[in-house]
Order: sequence, then C-alpha cells, then structure tokens
Amino acid sequence: MIQGFLLGIIVTASLTAAVYFLKFWRRTRDPLFMAFAAAFTIEGLNRLTYLFLDSPNEGSPGIYVVRLLAFLIILIAIVRKNRGRLG
Repeated sequence: MIQGFLLGIIVTASLTAAVYFLKFWRRTRDPLFMAFAAAFTIEGLNRLTYLFLDSPNEGSPGIYVVRLLAFLIILIAIVRKNRGRLG
C-alpha cells in the first residue's frame, strides 16, 4: 500500500513539473522547455502504469526503454539549442 502511495507522489510530481515547463514554453516558445515537459509527462505516465500492474518489475527492459526515450528527448533538445548558437 505504501508503494502505491509513493508512486502516486512521483506521478504527481512528474506531471506537475511537466505543467511547469509547459507554462514556460507557452511564454518563450523555447523548444527546450517543451522537451522537458514531454520528458516529465512520459516519465509520469510510465510510473502511472506501475500502479496498474500486479507485480511491477523495476528491472524490466521496457521500463528502461521508456526512460531512455525521455532522456533522449531532453538530450536532442539540448544539442539542437546549442547547435543553433554555434551556427
């Protein structure tokens, strides 16, 4: 029961961070803020799926693929932003 409660806190924090970055993206239209919002949304939804699994396995490769996707979105946005400054 406590594990579900803690997962709920993580989901709420991730989605709150996504909304926070989305707010800054609406003001500035900076793609980096949108990338962070997307990554936190993906991570929050990934954790949300744990709540519906009978016995979630943290060592599952699928979980890490989703996390890798979220981090790649951020990494690509950082590279694009820095590439624009160099050119």
